[in-house]
Amino acid sequence: MKYTYRTKGTCSSYIELEMEGNVLKDVNFVGGCNGNLKGICALTKGMTYEEIKEKLGGIKCGFKNTSCPDQLVQAMTEVMEGNI
Repeated sequence: MKYTYRTKGTCSSYIELEMEGNVLKDVNFVGGCNGNLKGICALTKGMTYEEIKEKLGGIKCGFKNTSCPDQLVQAMTEVMEGNI
């Protein structure tokens, strides 16, 4: 299923993601650091929520309390909890 998540505290505006159960099938960030986010998208496709949460959850960007990778985990958490 496809979802859109509005990010909080990052340069990217929102994340478009497609999940099948707990597996990330497709992801796209709108805004942010284009090359880095394309890399994150390519590396996380096909991974489970648990794998992504373990690797990317809690990552900070500079002085910010979050990052685009951390926001991906937040988006997937919302999906897994049925909040979006």
